[in-house]
Amino acid sequence: MTSNLATVQAIYEAFGKGDVPAIISHLAEDVQWESWANNTAQKAGVPWLKSRNNKAGVIEFFQVVASLNIQDFKVLSIMGGETQVAVEFTITFIAPATGQNVKDEEMHLWTFNKAGKVTRFRHYLDTNKHIVAAGVEAAVLK
Repeated sequence: MTSNLATVQAIYEAFGKGDVPAIISHLAEDVQWESWANNTAQKAGVPWLKSRNNKAGVIEFFQVVASLNIQDFKVLSIMGGETQVAVEFTITFIAPATGQNVKDEEMHLWTFNKAGKVTRFRHYLDTNKHIVAAGVEAAVLK
């Protein structure tokens, strides 16, 4: 668990430096990024919340995130379990499609394999804020 916590801390340090290759080095080859069975923001087409698989997909994610014009990003707490680490944070960004200033409190959930590599990553957030910021139509809830 401590190793997983240290890995997540290193990932956020790399994110703060814009060091995407360092982040990618902590991922399993078959990582599932934003893999959800039923996510409203994905159904609506929010580009930075699109489901992606493998390291190439995660690189694409960071290319999209680079367009968000992040104004502020603060990690509030990191909580670890046996195979998962959760991170509570705040983020403020300007959405490129709408110019909207978005401030959100979110959670990241990192899941690890026995080798200490990230196998799954998910955002928990206010999907409506992101749908509006992306300028896409809201998906019909079913």
